Amino acid sequence: MKIIVIGSVAAGTSLAAKARRNTEDAEIVVYDQGKDISYSVCGIPYQLGGEVENIDELTPRDAAWFKKRYEIDIFTEHKVSKINHEKKTLEVQDLISGKTKEDYYDILVLATGAAPLTPSPFDQKQYDNVFQIRNIQDARDIETFSAMNQPKKALVIGAGFIGLEMTEQLVRKGLEVTVVQLEDQVMPPMDPDMTFRVEEHMREKGVNLILSDTVKTIDGETSVEKVTTTKGVTIEPDIVILSAGIRPNTELAKEIGVEIGESRAIAVNKNMQTNLPDVYAVGDVAESFSVITGKPIYRPLGSTANKMGRIAGDVITGGNLEHRGVLGTGIFRIFDLHVGQTGLTEKEAKAEGYEVEVLYNIKPDHAEYLGGKELIIKALADKKTSRILGAQVIGRGGVDKRIDVMATAITFKAKAEDLFHLDLAYAPPFATTKDPVLYTGMALDNALNRNPLMTPADLVHRQNSGELLQIVDTRSKKDFEKAHVKGAVHIPLAELRERSQELDKSLVTITYCNKGVTGNAAQNVLLNHGFEKVYNLSGGNKNYQSYLKMMRLKNKH
Repeated sequence: MKIIVIGSVAAGTSLAAKARRNTEDAEIVVYDQGKDISYSVCGIPYQLGGEVENIDELTPRDAAWFKKRYEIDIFTEHKVSKINHEKKTLEVQDLISGKTKEDYYDILVLATGAAPLTPSPFDQKQYDNVFQIRNIQDARDIETFSAMNQPKKALVIGAGFIGLEMTEQLVRKGLEVTVVQLEDQVMPPMDPDMTFRVEEHMREKGVNLILSDTVKTIDGETSVEKVTTTKGVTIEPDIVILSAGIRPNTELAKEIGVEIGESRAIAVNKNMQTNLPDVYAVGDVAESFSVITGKPIYRPLGSTANKMGRIAGDVITGGNLEHRGVLGTGIFRIFDLHVGQTGLTEKEAKAEGYEVEVLYNIKPDHAEYLGGKELIIKALADKKTSRILGAQVIGRGGVDKRIDVMATAITFKAKAEDLFHLDLAYAPPFATTKDPVLYTGMALDNALNRNPLMTPADLVHRQNSGELLQIVDTRSKKDFEKAHVKGAVHIPLAELRERSQELDKSLVTITYCNKGVTGNAAQNVLLNHGFEKVYNLSGGNKNYQSYLKMMRLKNKH
């Protein structure tokens, strides 16, 4: 059996290695048109920023290593230009010599990855100071340019993972950075009320963040000297980083009749097989599916690519591994903030038809007396089944372990109450006695049963629609006078039992404090005193004021 793999980054090399571990009988050949193999794309921003000392650390293995270790032939700078699947042959061009040869296969694997999008008007001409981040050569080119030109001002197009990571690292290098984002928020896969906190942090760090805008015109012949946005903003960058997204490299697949899925990536089954016999697809060129909905989704990440490669390598050599889908789990760092997400966002859950309970949980990541810092968890549960559907977490520490616990729980279909009963590690340097994950489960379970929550968005919507609401601020007079919810009456928690008769038991009532805990206590008092419908404002006044600020800025722009 001869296996030919087109592509040698995460998925292709993972597949080849697993296939070889399963059998010594197969001939395994890998072709890649690039110079480097098995490299870390995700590590490139950190190498450019100086956190990774040497670029070679991102390419720990070469073709010779794979040949010696696995008896796998990897040909770099070799482009597969044509495939004849009926004959099971392909044409391969040596990009160094220019010579073309024919090769044959029994099994073909498409691991062709994805290519960065080049947005207009940057696609009209080549500029020597415009770069993309997709492979090791890109990093080398940026390093060479920076050494020769010492750029002081950078323009980053796009605010996804790579755009934000590059922004952080360019600021770290001392550059003045402007980010232009087409959508009205950074990280569009997340909910805007969470990413607003990221946007504020970026501005605090000196980043010029331009949302809901795009570059319209470019001045300069060989270099980008000035750009003007659709809204008339002018920027004069020394270097431009394009990070406007990627698209799967499906050209070869389409030519031989491989089916393309809803996400525009290659449609595969759980064994990573395409619609054509003996043709597989793995990595950033392949479609995945949601663990929650079962529907096709495209979430290209190195971790998923490695997993897909291992699965296909096993299946091809007689194994029975299956791809079990993804949750879209991701995490990034932007200056002092760590930001993670998993599962469905609020907007995605509602689009899927779920009626969701939404909790904003604001707690320290570990004991405050040992330097614990604020952690914000936005978690969703399905009101019908109590199943956890998704979570987004922002903080200065402890984000990764919380998002991983949530991802694990969602994968195994945990309900809100299940989170509370998890036996998580506790010691003051690492967690609080009631870990933020445990508290999330407890509060969501309460909300699904006796103590409903109201989000700031829902409260504002109800107020704007003229609904008669009774809002009770349970904090101190000092906090109330500093900032409070529109239309709220001030009754501190300690006085609420005695003064509850001042309130109308039949009206929809919302209690709140600064972050949510005292508001919940007040909610219980009123429910126990016979109030008919009492909500706790999720995330308290702090979350409410953040939401108002976000809306003011969005409406302004």
